[in-house]
Amino acid sequence: MQRPIPTDFSRPSGLPTANLRSRQQAPAPAPAIDSEEYLYRLQEEWNVKIDEQVQILVNNMVDLVGIAKIDNKDQFRVSQEAFQAELKAESMVHAASSLLSLTHSLKLMLLLSDEREIAQRREEEVQALRQEIDEAKARAIQLWKELSTGAGSLSTTDSNNNA
Repeated sequence: MQRPIPTDFSRPSGLPTANLRSRQQAPAPAPAIDSEEYLYRLQEEWNVKIDEQVQILVNNMVDLVGIAKIDNKDQFRVSQEAFQAELKAESMVHAASSLLSLTHSLKLMLLLSDEREIAQRREEEVQALRQEIDEAKARAIQLWKELSTGAGSLSTTDSNNNA
């Protein structure tokens, strides 16, 4: 009779029975955060990701331009700079791919987002802008009236002084 070869492989065996009801725990309470704060944090997170990838692209492009300088270089230096250029280009391709993935994710978020909420926010913004416009018009009318009454009193004062 052969002995089994010792390995790290776990051999299946009968699983012990478990009482799931006794192990149920209450779900952890969700953190109390309002929608505005959540959206603000999400926006900041996306902005940080995008800024990082764009910064990688910019830095690597600057490095590539620096590497491309033509000087009196020996063969070792040329091959070293060629390798560095490959690494920089590869890093730029990775950053561009990451940006493409981020734009795809943002498009999906926009398409799958709650259109009712977007429309409601847009309507609230339009109402706020209309209110600001009305207030600006009222101020302009008030200033115009003040100017016209001030100019009328100036012209009567000037005509009295001339007589």
